[in-house]
Amino acid sequence: MATEVILPKVDMDMATGRISKWFFEDGATVTKGDVLFEIETDKAAMEIDAPASGILRDIRAAENVDIAVGSAVAWIYGEDEAYSGRPSGVPSDQPPPVSKSQVGNSVTAEVSSPEAANQGAGQKDVRATPLARRLARTSGIDLGRVTGSGPNGRISRADVESHSSVAVSPSAEGAQPVTVLAASSPATVSTEQILKLFPEGSYEQVAHTNMRRTIARRLVEAKSTVPHFYLTVDCNIDALLKLRTELNASAPVVDGKTAYKLSVNDMVIKAYALALAAVPNANVSWTDETLLMHRHADIGVAVSVPGGLITPIIRSAETKSLSAISREMKELAGRAKDGKLKAEEYQGGTAAISNLGMFGIRDFAAIVNPPHATILAVGAGEKRAVVTDDAVVAATLMTVTLSTDHRAVDGALGAALIGAFKTYIENPMAMLV
Repeated sequence: MATEVILPKVDMDMATGRISKWFFEDGATVTKGDVLFEIETDKAAMEIDAPASGILRDIRAAENVDIAVGSAVAWIYGEDEAYSGRPSGVPSDQPPPVSKSQVGNSVTAEVSSPEAANQGAGQKDVRATPLARRLARTSGIDLGRVTGSGPNGRISRADVESHSSVAVSPSAEGAQPVTVLAASSPATVSTEQILKLFPEGSYEQVAHTNMRRTIARRLVEAKSTVPHFYLTVDCNIDALLKLRTELNASAPVVDGKTAYKLSVNDMVIKAYALALAAVPNANVSWTDETLLMHRHADIGVAVSVPGGLITPIIRSAETKSLSAISREMKELAGRAKDGKLKAEEYQGGTAAISNLGMFGIRDFAAIVNPPHATILAVGAGEKRAVVTDDAVVAATLMTVTLSTDHRAVDGALGAALIGAFKTYIENPMAMLV
């Protein structure tokens, strides 16, 4: 019997994904373990292996199309297995196979599994794609009043978006369409309404990637639902810079290469991890039922990648040496930029760091991204005038701002955390013992 190839769930809250690249065409011979296709998730590109050996047939998902998790995207037949043109168990209304010309080209069809297409609280008799159902829920739209343009009247995302800008009153027979917004939030303003504000030809439209969509959704959710407050301190990093220079100068040479080269960011990671260990009540995650008290400081570090950012995690950073943190961070950042991180390397974490100092940013405030309860925004180190013993002298200061989830970390607790961080930064030898 043919082996079904599905779009797997590779991220914790992944509902849809996109195949960014197929490595084989319909009819190709594949071996179990061959990389069949690459998924573009909200965080990275993931290579998906063939689950069996045989002939790849009935590719039903083109590249760069939103696909529901769990949907069948192809089948693999044994080399001696008879092929009738349709895999067994596939209903007649299942979207047709993607032609070879479509593989590698974007198409507008939405692909969803038959089970997912028929799911919906109180509206199981309405045929709609998962994306359409989610959009309808968030916009307060009754799917029963939306006309579907897909196979057998299936409602697509475009149908819901079209319906959201023009609604008909259900109480008055023959009522005229009335233009309404689906919700009061500016985020629900339709593309058409925004385009009307600008002269035609004065702009270029670039389709959102899954990563960009998810970043937008998560930041809106975080800023809307997490009560933020901010604490800012200036850290004198002259001693830290001196120690960093000394440690790098004494780094051993292995096979003609220096074993490590510490950055200020490596030392910031270590200091923040030690601060969380010293103030364990701040190393937490909020849930509606409980407060999670973490045993280790798993630090997510924001890394800029094409189209967005990702936060690879240094696990148990409070237990690792500076050189180990440095090597691990360089390796993770490199694979992050290449889109090769594994899901477990960027999911979770107990706190985060965003460092824009290398871009010359003096100070800023970052947005807490649950399940983290805190994020540390790190600015550039710069020479400033300070008063020491009633005398004005020059010192290298680095401004850092701690953003916290006020549900989990109160003002005094946040002050203790950023105070502990400042102590480690200004007395860096304490990080070595």
